[in-house]
Amino acid sequence: MEIQGRIKMVDDTKTYGNNGFRKRELVITTEEQYPQHILVEFVQDKTNLLDNFQVGQMVKVSINIRGREWVNPQGETKYFNSIQGWRVENLETASQENSNIPPVPPMDAFEPADDLKEEDHDDLPF
Repeated sequence: MEIQGRIKMVDDTKTYGNNGFRKRELVITTEEQYPQHILVEFVQDKTNLLDNFQVGQMVKVSINIRGREWVNPQGETKYFNSIQGWRVENLETASQENSNIPPVPPMDAFEPADDLKEEDHDDLPF
């Protein structure tokens, strides 16, 4: 499965227990009529996948939905779900690479012309 959206939060990698279990969380905000804030967990060696991503980037995340059962001390069975990520793609880079159109420079990269004269006229027909 995949989800697409804009990165809202990238957490630091956290290590748990004596066995060195590592987890890192990412929150994606979907871009639809009712945006959803989806928490995706990356575990163990997959935590490094988030190193080059920042808040605001548009991404596609490949996920697996995990479920587990737990019996509490009172004997009640509880169920928990988690969303685990295993791949992240930067959609902004992908769309620019797939296009033959060069990226547009920011507006402050242009400087106004200072060599125009009043007698120079525009010869456009409209």
